[in-house]
Amino acid sequence: MRRATSADLPLLVRHRRAMWEEIGGWTRVELDRADPAYRRWVVREMRARRFFGFLLVRPDRSVAGSGAVWLPPAQPRPGRLARLEMPYILSMYTERDARGRGVATTLVKEMVRWAERRGYRRVFLHASKAGRPVYVRLGFVDGNEMRLDLPIHRDRC
Repeated sequence: MRRATSADLPLLVRHRRAMWEEIGGWTRVELDRADPAYRRWVVREMRARRFFGFLLVRPDRSVAGSGAVWLPPAQPRPGRLARLEMPYILSMYTERDARGRGVATTLVKEMVRWAERRGYRRVFLHASKAGRPVYVRLGFVDGNEMRLDLPIHRDRC
């Protein structure tokens, strides 16, 4: 296990794209547009010390999988969740030839330990259908988040 650096950006972008390709529902044009935007965002968030990538490296030094913790701002709240940011796990990806070998589990456990060592009391994420069993086995539970998808108004973009 090692932390990602800016030198790992091409890999992080490739893994993020592969994740979205496997989730499905996006065109190649949309994914092509998202890649440079994600790269810029990661650079900005790394510099601000809000993005922390994790890589699980094989003995041959190739990367079996990656994931990240992002520290987005959170609204003030009372009690144990009073911190003004809350760790969010994102961009989880395991190379196809490494699946079923505990790569995602190892990555998530390390990211959770990372958050615990820094005094955070909750970690959250949005799970894909494929990732949900990993997170459930590790104790993640569904919350009460609701959402409303708004229509796209082309004249406002």
